[in-house]
Amino acid sequence: MGVKGWNVAVLVAIGALWFCGTTQREKPVTTASNTTKLSALESKAVTNVNDPVALRELAQGYLDSNQPGMAVGTIEHAPTTVRAEPNVEHIYARALLEQGRSADALAAEKRVLDKCADPSTEVPACSTWLIASATRRAEIIEQLVQLGVEDANAHPEASSLAYHNATRQVSLSVSAQ
Repeated sequence: MGVKGWNVAVLVAIGALWFCGTTQREKPVTTASNTTKLSALESKAVTNVNDPVALRELAQGYLDSNQPGMAVGTIEHAPTTVRAEPNVEHIYARALLEQGRSADALAAEKRVLDKCADPSTEVPACSTWLIASATRRAEIIEQLVQLGVEDANAHPEASSLAYHNATRQVSLSVSAQ
């Protein structure tokens, strides 16, 4: 093989590398219908800045779109009175957990439970569903923190163990002798 053969081989190799190395289109983060839904939720939250329901729905929309960072940022930039709402704080804890911040998520869930247990409020701000959900999630997150797991998605085995430890039930049986 002469010089011409080597030149042709090098050009073919360069062409193959160029062809194989082209960038591919990435899949969109959200679908078109989800983007429309998020746009409507964002508009509602902007027009109703002091509405905790609008903020909670927007944060939930971000979580449903697998964007926990957007949910955390949205809640952190909300007014303090809106952010202190137990339902918003509960969503905030979930976003922190999905973002890989277990210790912060545990602190947020404990704030929810403290607000729900506060006897000084005249009208209960917490539904029984919220109390049950926050209690259950706090128990699971506490197990994650005790195992030293910050990001539950990065450590599925430890997360499964924490879930099992938090949800196992003990029963006693008494035998008559």
